[in-house]
Amino acid sequence: MLSNAVRRIPLLLSRLVDFALPQECFVCGDEAGGEALCTACAATLPRRPGTACPQCALPALGAGPCGACLRAGPAYDATRALYDFAFPVDAMVHALKYRHRLALSRFFAAELATGAGDFGADADLVLPMPLHPRRLAERGFNQAVELARPFARMRGLPLALTLVGKVRNVPAQAGLGREARLRNPRAAFECRARVDGRRVIVVDDVMTTGATLDALACCLKRQGAAWVGNLVVARTPAPY
Repeated sequence: MLSNAVRRIPLLLSRLVDFALPQECFVCGDEAGGEALCTACAATLPRRPGTACPQCALPALGAGPCGACLRAGPAYDATRALYDFAFPVDAMVHALKYRHRLALSRFFAAELATGAGDFGADADLVLPMPLHPRRLAERGFNQAVELARPFARMRGLPLALTLVGKVRNVPAQAGLGREARLRNPRAAFECRARVDGRRVIVVDDVMTTGATLDALACCLKRQGAAWVGNLVVARTPAPY
């Protein structure tokens, strides 16, 4: 089995390439001025509608919670999603996660920082979605950490890297049906300290059914969290 140091070589090379070479737009291939996307392509990304449910971020009729959240709301209290998980955002996320295109993490992190607005304005800490240690060793990095670090710095909030561990290496949500996605993350997380009265912003790349984020919010609420809000790059439109 390869050591962690060897596994990290592609990640380190990707970082060097990102900084050393002129950046072309991921979408159209034109010169992007050192950014991951050119201005024109960035302006055409599929942004989420303004009339989204404030709890689950799915489309709603008005400014309040959708019917599903009113009937049986999840453990998390709020969600802010920037984009639909559709082309080219879906390709960008996959390139970040599986091809180490780290310039995309900087683009998404900047978008989260500016697009979050007043979301979680009175939060106490920022928590990147944890990865199981085995998945982290395979991938070499946690993309949620890359997204959360600049946002936490911008907000002046602590970044909680060790507060929660993923203790079950559940199958990846991609490729699973809806019912399997809902069952998959149960009891996957362990909160290692009390968070009584704390307000937590969870940062992740993609939200599909919300089952993983719900499981994490349940874990945090059991340890005393007063509020849990999800800040995600993209939301899969229903039906997923």
